[in-house]
Amino acid sequence: MKVVLVQDRPVLGGNSSSEVRLWALGATSHMGNNNRWSREGGFINEVLLDNLYRNKEGNPLVFDTILLEKVYEESNIQLLLNTAVYDVTKSDDKNIGQVKAFCSQNSTTYILKAPLFCDASGDGIVAFKAGASFRMGAETAEEFDEQFAPNIEDYGNLLGHSLYFYSKDVGKPVEYVPPSFAIDNAGELPRIKNYQLNEHGCKLWWVEYGGRLDTVHQSEEIKFELWKVVYGIWDYVKNSGKYPEAENLTLEWVGTIPGKRESRRFEGDFVLTQKDIIEQRDYYDSVAFGGWAMDLHPADGVYSEHNSCTQWHSKGVYSIPYRCYYSKDIENLFFAGRIISASHVAFGSSRVMLTCAHGAQAVGKAAAICIKNNWLPRVLSEEEKIGMLQMELNRDGQSIPRLETEDSQDLAQSASLVASSELSLSTMNSSKEWQALTVSTAQLLPLKSNTKYSFTGKLRAKENTTVTITLKHSSSKKHYTPDVELESKSFQLHESEQEITFTSEKELDSDGYVYLCFMKNEVVEIALSDERFSGVMTVQHKVNPAVSNYGIQEPPEGIGVDTFEFWTPQRFPKGKNLALDITPPIQGFFTENLKNQQLRPTSCGNTNVWLSDIDDKNPKLSLQWDKKQTIGRIKLFFDSDYDNALESILMTHPKSVTTFMQSDYEIHDAEGNVIFSKNNNYQAINTIELDNPIQTDAISVVFKKSEKHIPVALFKVAVYPS
Repeated sequence: MKVVLVQDRPVLGGNSSSEVRLWALGATSHMGNNNRWSREGGFINEVLLDNLYRNKEGNPLVFDTILLEKVYEESNIQLLLNTAVYDVTKSDDKNIGQVKAFCSQNSTTYILKAPLFCDASGDGIVAFKAGASFRMGAETAEEFDEQFAPNIEDYGNLLGHSLYFYSKDVGKPVEYVPPSFAIDNAGELPRIKNYQLNEHGCKLWWVEYGGRLDTVHQSEEIKFELWKVVYGIWDYVKNSGKYPEAENLTLEWVGTIPGKRESRRFEGDFVLTQKDIIEQRDYYDSVAFGGWAMDLHPADGVYSEHNSCTQWHSKGVYSIPYRCYYSKDIENLFFAGRIISASHVAFGSSRVMLTCAHGAQAVGKAAAICIKNNWLPRVLSEEEKIGMLQMELNRDGQSIPRLETEDSQDLAQSASLVASSELSLSTMNSSKEWQALTVSTAQLLPLKSNTKYSFTGKLRAKENTTVTITLKHSSSKKHYTPDVELESKSFQLHESEQEITFTSEKELDSDGYVYLCFMKNEVVEIALSDERFSGVMTVQHKVNPAVSNYGIQEPPEGIGVDTFEFWTPQRFPKGKNLALDITPPIQGFFTENLKNQQLRPTSCGNTNVWLSDIDDKNPKLSLQWDKKQTIGRIKLFFDSDYDNALESILMTHPKSVTTFMQSDYEIHDAEGNVIFSKNNNYQAINTIELDNPIQTDAISVVFKKSEKHIPVALFKVAVYPS
């Protein structure tokens, strides 16, 4: 499909580009919520893994090049940078015929004609010019039965823009004389008392303004006000005498393009609302997911006496219907990005960049299907057709929550799968490392129903004391929030190292993930293991104020939001498993998992992964058929640690390849001939296109184990004739 990509800035990336420098985030929310294994899949995951491999330091300029390279390598995309669409011509009342755009750098006007258009411009310039129905600002609580809807007079109608800056230590004193337009009362800003000199870039998201103005037509006025604030803050830092440690600091960079949060939202055949998020409602046409908190900001921004944001989390990720991604009244127009069909409250969650990107992949795939079949976007939303889109998306790793699909073209579905080993998890061996129980710490494990388990762990007490162990699980198969206590026991400890065994008296009614919680006791340490396993992890009952996680979410009455605890992971290399013996061993890491369409663990207790035995150094996976098959394409889906947020910029990451990634492998035919080999893999999805399709009744994948303490992991293998 031929595509023209029109971007009014000199680089790609929008708010994540070097012009704005906001980290790209989504459902993982800085790993500060209960959304386990929730990083967005598909193309945006490919981008993040490329960025990690080449840019783990989080340089925004390098991230620019990664995005540009993705487009540069696609021969079917014509990229027009520095080119702004300014006019729309309709072929009839309900269809766009062409758009006009102008490039300021080459003084060229472009006339762009196409059967389908997608507006992902943030302000929705094409949709607006075409007369598509839209909303701007907050709705009343009554319109969509949204109890979190803000008081417009007090809190305001819109979220504002933010502008960032960076500082640099030059090793000698630097004087600063502010421009005449800088505010002179930065010391009176409500949030300035919390400002720290090490805050820079997108940690300055609170430098926000403009929610009471027209965030489309007054955007330049908003930007200039933010410049006044930024330079006023720096004047306060340098010249107030309250930051003597800033003597050698200079301003290294100040944004010239503000990060815009909100303007128009366009109406589709479905409007996403608060209850869709809180109740995690699923729809027949789900094509993407979100998981960021409902995150609203006071319209007065940096000048407001309100908290800089109000965030309320749901218990888990929610689905987004395809009907949010096309116009209800312009027949050949898709939406992508923050302008999709959502209420103001739901937009508070769906607006973040990785959620936007995830939905945009659905739009791109939908456009391809529509072009192939000569359909308009609404036609694809029909119940008997939408499965085509969902299947294509899941083939590309979209991981639509709670959606079961069947891929009749996948030859692996009819193959017999045999592995050299399968993990039976009975022991996580001690590494001789200990961790103090300064916060309650839990091992998250996939357990079977109607089974009583025993768990033996090693504890070390500084004095005679008592430790409590609690089993928790989730009230719904839609989320991982541990909101139900199964049972709890206390154990007397003496001053030394000892083993204790917790034997469950109660059984699960159905398979599910269970939290084995060692409750907080600061004089007790617990033994850790270096061994890591896909689908198994530790979490802690701790706080992350950056995403309004204070250990427990306790909303006021009447806003339609749940009360629950947060149990969240530590970032690698922390977050090690607990050293445990488990009886009976945990199963569920079977080769048969490779045939389902799930590409990450799911909250119903399925790991969905095949794991080799941890001592199997060269695991072998074989696919066998009753008769010869024509094989032209093979897809392998690896574990790219979907619980890791992988922020695109500013935050650094300790490794350039995710923890569970399989680096080296070979694919053999039935005679043992190598038909493909791969070294230094770091991507979640490997697609092997054979130059010449082969006829064979068997193939095998032979892996070279990458890490001593981590078994080989694979979520799926798919095989196609071409």
